[in-house]
Amino acid sequence: MTARPDVVARLTGRSVRGEKPLSGALTEVTLDDGRVVVVKRSDGPAAARAEAAGLRWLAAAGTVRVPVVHGDEGTWLVIDRVPRGRPSREAAVRFGRDLAGLHAAGASAFGAPPPGGPADAYIGLAPMRNEPGTDWPGWYAGQRVLPYLRRAVDLGTVRPGEATVVERLCERLPELAGPPEPPARLHGDLWNGNVLWAADGDVRLIDPAAHGGHRETDLAMLRLFGCPHLEAVLDGYQEVAPLADGWTERVGVHQLFPLLVHAVLFGRSYAEQALSVARSAVTR
Repeated sequence: MTARPDVVARLTGRSVRGEKPLSGALTEVTLDDGRVVVVKRSDGPAAARAEAAGLRWLAAAGTVRVPVVHGDEGTWLVIDRVPRGRPSREAAVRFGRDLAGLHAAGASAFGAPPPGGPADAYIGLAPMRNEPGTDWPGWYAGQRVLPYLRRAVDLGTVRPGEATVVERLCERLPELAGPPEPPARLHGDLWNGNVLWAADGDVRLIDPAAHGGHRETDLAMLRLFGCPHLEAVLDGYQEVAPLADGWTERVGVHQLFPLLVHAVLFGRSYAEQALSVARSAVTR
């Protein structure tokens, strides 16, 4: 993929001096003033707009840092490059504290999209509908778990007879969800690949699927796919915003959504993980 110089110039106000492909969707672009930006091409304009709106919404909390967003146009998004550093326990504790502050910044409702973001957004390559709901168990079942379960069944990744265990978990969510909490401002796709350990010692978050949700969902995704110094992140988080009793027993409930998304995108092994999580939850 070659970045379009005209788009970069309009969004940054500078001309392009050079470029370096990073992947099929990303290009590192050097501007005429020496600054370096990353240009991302999405599958559609809604994805670029959703990502830009999500990054700005996270930045507005003034807690966890994100790359500066220069703008989006059509399928293109331009953000600052993040010089990479190495994970450290100190940075992890600070990240945990900042993540707690991000969640506390809140959202207007469960499922609320970022201001200016489309209702039809994405999590990775999968469509994700941001439809506000009033209570977390009902919204999580209806807008996050069941749509991806149905898609996985349609694809043959989950067999129809297996789907009942996930449906039973959804029926029991009011008793499994723990104490009610207000909508948190979520990154929404918080796996380790979207946590950049920067050269300045701070973390930057990229590629959000931002929306209003339950704060334990972001933490569960960090655990699902691994994160350097995760226990230090959790220590920092709990210093600022202690989690409700029993949160470790609810990790699987919150991992069910990303596991089903991965089952839809990547196949049977993730479906088996999702089914295992659901079985464990409903037999507690």
